[in-house]
Amino acid sequence: MKDKIKIGIIGCGTIANSAHIPAYLESPIAEIKYFCDIIPERADNAVKKYGCGKAVYNYKEILDDPELDAVSVCTHNDMHSVISIDFMNHGKDVLCEKPAARILSEALEMEKVSYETGRILSIGVCNRYSNAVNRIRDMIANGELGEVYHVYASFRAHRSIPGLGGDFTTFASSGGGALIDWGVHYIDLIMYCLNDPKVLTCSGEAFCKLGKDMKNYVYENMWAKDSSDIENGVYDVDDSVVGLIRTDRSVISFNGAWAQNIGINETYIDFMGDKGGVRLQYGGGFTYYTAKDGALLEIKPKFEMNAIHRSEVLDFAECVRKGERNRNDIKYAVGTSKIMQAIYDSSEKHEEIKIKE
Repeated sequence: MKDKIKIGIIGCGTIANSAHIPAYLESPIAEIKYFCDIIPERADNAVKKYGCGKAVYNYKEILDDPELDAVSVCTHNDMHSVISIDFMNHGKDVLCEKPAARILSEALEMEKVSYETGRILSIGVCNRYSNAVNRIRDMIANGELGEVYHVYASFRAHRSIPGLGGDFTTFASSGGGALIDWGVHYIDLIMYCLNDPKVLTCSGEAFCKLGKDMKNYVYENMWAKDSSDIENGVYDVDDSVVGLIRTDRSVISFNGAWAQNIGINETYIDFMGDKGGVRLQYGGGFTYYTAKDGALLEIKPKFEMNAIHRSEVLDFAECVRKGERNRNDIKYAVGTSKIMQAIYDSSEKHEEIKIKE
């Protein structure tokens, strides 16, 4: 077991700077050796800003570095599988940002290579490290909610959009819109809390409505604005989606939207059991509802919230050092990819989709 591991950052954009890089710099066992980006200024600026590492502009230059132990893949969706597979085939462990890939076949290939090579491949679904989420998971496992028969998720915004006309709104680059960008977190969180029940069928509809007329789209918020290309870009992904997932234990339903003509933002998950229920405010705390001794109870636990991205990256570093897989292993992300693919297939065919083993 190594005392120190050496890391490469592949893609030096927002998520790398806000989450991955600060966590590695804080880790006593990690050292960033490379900052890589196809936009040279980003890699150069990272070296200057953080005072460490070397700037490279093509990740293939560092594939065979024997000192490099692992990489964080912080690129856009269309390169997740390509870059992750290349590094695993060259003996490196990988933490890849969510979603695992654009489409299910790419995620399945990532899983195949990970287990064939024996390399760790963790996917950045960071809610698995949330103190609130893990408390709910324990409550469900301990029977405090009884039979959890229905889980409902709402991830809805009034009129927001990421980089209109850029990679986020182009199917060829992203593989989808609101579902694959936001819904991936909610679906993964729910499956994690339910201890990964067997998924039987999925049904859904995905809508590409509000953003299609890009020049006249009025929005409240646009993130990743530097990737926007309203004049020449493409908008062919879902800006809203609804779905129903049947498992061998619970039914999961959801309503999600980057953009809707309802001026309310709602981001929460309801876990409904026959003994009690929980509403989790996404990214925050939760309320527990139950009944006891002839009275209705509403309990709001108070506890320290943690920085989930930080916890995720630090755990990955420790797992690389020990050579162990963690709770974000690719096999769980493949399960979520199967659900999202089935929702998109259901929307296209307008019929329920059975999930194959």
